[in-house]
Amino acid sequence: MIKRLVLSVILVSCGLAAGFVLTGRMRALDETVAAPVAPPVAPVSQSFATPLARMPDFSDVAARAVSGVVNVSSLQIVRTRRSPLSDDPFFRYFFGDEVGDQDQRSLSLGSGVIISPDGYVITNNHVVAGNGGTVREINAVLPDKRQVRGRLVATDPMTDIALLKIDVANLPAVPWGDSSKLRVGQWVLAIGSPFQLNQTVTLGIVSAVGRANLGVAGYEDFIQTDAAINPGNSGGALIDARGELVGINTAIYSESGGYQGIGFAVPSNLARKIADDLLKYKEVRRGSIGAVDVTTITPELAAQLGLRSTRGALVYNVYQTASAEGLRRGDVITSFNGQMVEDTSQLLRIVADAKIGGTAKLGIIRDGRPIELSVPVVQGSRRRQPGY
Repeated sequence: MIKRLVLSVILVSCGLAAGFVLTGRMRALDETVAAPVAPPVAPVSQSFATPLARMPDFSDVAARAVSGVVNVSSLQIVRTRRSPLSDDPFFRYFFGDEVGDQDQRSLSLGSGVIISPDGYVITNNHVVAGNGGTVREINAVLPDKRQVRGRLVATDPMTDIALLKIDVANLPAVPWGDSSKLRVGQWVLAIGSPFQLNQTVTLGIVSAVGRANLGVAGYEDFIQTDAAINPGNSGGALIDARGELVGINTAIYSESGGYQGIGFAVPSNLARKIADDLLKYKEVRRGSIGAVDVTTITPELAAQLGLRSTRGALVYNVYQTASAEGLRRGDVITSFNGQMVEDTSQLLRIVADAKIGGTAKLGIIRDGRPIELSVPVVQGSRRRQPGY
């Protein structure tokens, strides 16, 4: 009896012990399975590789382009009136025209772009002759820090373009690009010397093309960009992603005098044509349909004339010249050689680009009726705004 009791106790003890061991192993297994597994952490370099790889790298383009952009300074002598009495006829009768005048030195600073290895540089007219004085000295600072004298070849105030010549050979010229292929949103670099900080490169996009009616120049067909352009950038290069010259930085829109994200550049196709004419003729040869004064049509004018829209250019004065005989005061020019005329600025560009010696067909609204006139295209007079 005692033996059976002892055997029962032993068997129960062994069962409990085995249960404890089995339970312990199961708990250990459960803990192993249930333990959260940390996700693999990507290296920092990999986590940022994709966004950075998508950003454009223009370092090689900029390195090539900056070698073709120079700093330009111009010393001008401007004659000013020393006394308010200088304009008085009585004062000038007794003391002469020169008594009240004095000469002042005026220094203009900007940038320029080398367009040929033999030293031709394109810049803005207002950089070298914008103060209305006599240009006495032009200097250019090359990217290698050499300072050389420059010579003014010719200027075109209508487009604010000037052509310079420096006597240095084997210069790195910036290749011309085709500005007609520019698209809004395309990357561009602005290179120049803002605030005398030479070879400054800024990045932006083309914000718009064909900007006009800005009051910057007589002939306006600007590229708008948000690449930072500041005082001193004038005459510098606007470069595309291929490193080609697509514009000459000319003006900024600013309420403070600083960068506002709105800059304007003369398209390279226009600048190249101007530079070629200045080199060949020392002036720009533009088409003209005669001495005609036109103005933009406002809603008020359209209502008075009984016009359905403000498109076109209103002729308000016609001078007695052979090429303008067909036009009359009050005519509205609505088309030029089949191209619709939106406003006066566009008409100026179309006429100026017309072939000299040819004949243009004008769509006209006269006394409320559409008619068509044929007028010869002659060379514009330098004494008048070219094109009219």
